[in-house]
Amino acid sequence: MAIATVSPTAQERPGAITFKGNPLTLLGPKVTVGASAPDFSVVAQDLSPVTLSSSRGKTRLISVVPSLDTPVCDAQTRRFNQEASTLANVEILTISMDLPFAQKRWCGAAGVNQVKVLSDHRDASFGRAYGVLIKELRLLARAIFIVDGSDILRHVEYVPELSAHPNYDAALAATRQLASAR
Repeated sequence: MAIATVSPTAQERPGAITFKGNPLTLLGPKVTVGASAPDFSVVAQDLSPVTLSSSRGKTRLISVVPSLDTPVCDAQTRRFNQEASTLANVEILTISMDLPFAQKRWCGAAGVNQVKVLSDHRDASFGRAYGVLIKELRLLARAIFIVDGSDILRHVEYVPELSAHPNYDAALAATRQLASAR
């Protein structure tokens, strides 16, 4: 079975993260706090396109996971789903390379219905724009991005070890601070 490859012309960041201590290459730029959030096009579970501008005006917490069918990704998505009801005027997006049909199945089985779970499987638009596309695996690296209603990045966390959890408390505190300032 051949693994899909990614264009060699993409910006490469070798060793940007690890998986069980082994270095991996991320493709795309490393985005930073204060910068404009790049637009992207991902796919909802009903196959409709979703872009950053689809939720302009709201605070967005974007939770990025390699695959929902793994323990840390499962826990991360469930945690943000649980917190969603405590966050007013905030949209939580979980993005992975999982197919929309697999995402829908997983959400149903896990009872996840407060976050939008989206797929970047078509052309890795999100992964390339936010610098989380893993060259060797064609999966997304674990990360958290918080974008304000004007599409400015207000919190960025690239989790250095793929199998580690993000800093939930820092992401939620930043999200609450933005939401309360509205």
